[in-house]
Amino acid sequence: MKVVYTIIIYLYKFIIWVASFFNKKAKLWINGRKNIWKKIKTLNIPENKKVVWIHVSSLGEFEQGRPLIEEIKKNFTSTFVVLTFFSPSGYEIRKNYQMADAVLYLPLDTKNNAKKFYEFIKPNIVFFVKYDFWYYYISEAHKRNVPIFLISAVFKEQNIFFKWYGSFFLNILKLFTKIYTQDEYSKYLLEKNKIQAEVAGDTRCDRVIEISETASVPSDVQAIVDKKTVVVAGSVWLEDVKKLTAVIKQNKQVFWIIAPHCVESSNVNRIIDLIRMPVIKYSELKNNKNIAIHTNILIIDNIGMLSSLYKVAHIAYIGGGFGKGIHNILEPAVYAIPVIFGPKFHKFNEAVEMIKLNSAFFIKNEEDAIKIFSEFLQKEEYRKIAGIKAKNYVKSKSGATKYIINDIKTNFI
Repeated sequence: MKVVYTIIIYLYKFIIWVASFFNKKAKLWINGRKNIWKKIKTLNIPENKKVVWIHVSSLGEFEQGRPLIEEIKKNFTSTFVVLTFFSPSGYEIRKNYQMADAVLYLPLDTKNNAKKFYEFIKPNIVFFVKYDFWYYYISEAHKRNVPIFLISAVFKEQNIFFKWYGSFFLNILKLFTKIYTQDEYSKYLLEKNKIQAEVAGDTRCDRVIEISETASVPSDVQAIVDKKTVVVAGSVWLEDVKKLTAVIKQNKQVFWIIAPHCVESSNVNRIIDLIRMPVIKYSELKNNKNIAIHTNILIIDNIGMLSSLYKVAHIAYIGGGFGKGIHNILEPAVYAIPVIFGPKFHKFNEAVEMIKLNSAFFIKNEEDAIKIFSEFLQKEEYRKIAGIKAKNYVKSKSGATKYIINDIKTNFI
């Protein structure tokens, strides 16, 4: 299986290389790794500091790992934090993240690369966030007796680890010193297979609570939404907008803030074409404040504002549920507002659990969207109760970061 795994890794690199000639993300993946060893070799790591290596797949996993990084830097000043990304969509946005002493792309997972990485970095402790189970990097930590932990993990019975043909991947999990899960069932599946695990919760809950406590809505947005019922549609794709268009047209008394997942002008323009109603882009708002009087739709054509905009929302719609899967629903939930999304949510524990609590809701089509939005817009008490349940859910899952730190703090001393 190691041979097959290695072949797959190199095949993956070849596919990405071919795709890089016509795909921007693939090109960033290739170009970002061209001088990676030069960057690693020139890192100036003080000998008197303990090296903490934290690996995340992309931006979503970074947000889960971020509370841990910041708690480590706050409590253990004699640490040097190395943060690695697999995906360009995470690295390109957070490559200047100041709480990490070094931010890098993770070199391809090969036996030689893993050995070189550990020889140069010399990590004293390693964290992987949620997933990205790179065999050689994980096994190298095990060989060197370097404590390696997986945090905010979620497992399902249908995962490959627990299939009759998944023993190679199950053995990867057994190489972790300990796995911190989000829920009891994940812990049960691991312990059933003789893997040490503890329920710590979801570090994202710590992060969204922190954001909500300091969130500041831009004054120009606050001015145009004042005293209005507001729906924020965050991280939406074209399929999401298609399902929402009829709702928007039927509820012109509502102010809609739409934040596309992709903010490239071509994608923003496609969304505007789908809506076929007067809109204003945020980039145009400062110089054309009076335009907002003639529309009830604001398009956010930048990155970084969305999490604070939920503060002015009465209802949130989260995109991705008609594609690979929903985006972060905890960000709006912390503001005590109900959350709506598409049908592909089953891989996300928080979505499944919040639906059971009647604080989150899913739609399959345009008709569903019209029905659920009508109920929330017409029944204020119903909306408020769902929102309170959403906020309480986030609070109930918080504390994972401090739990993990307290559990392994001897590794930093």
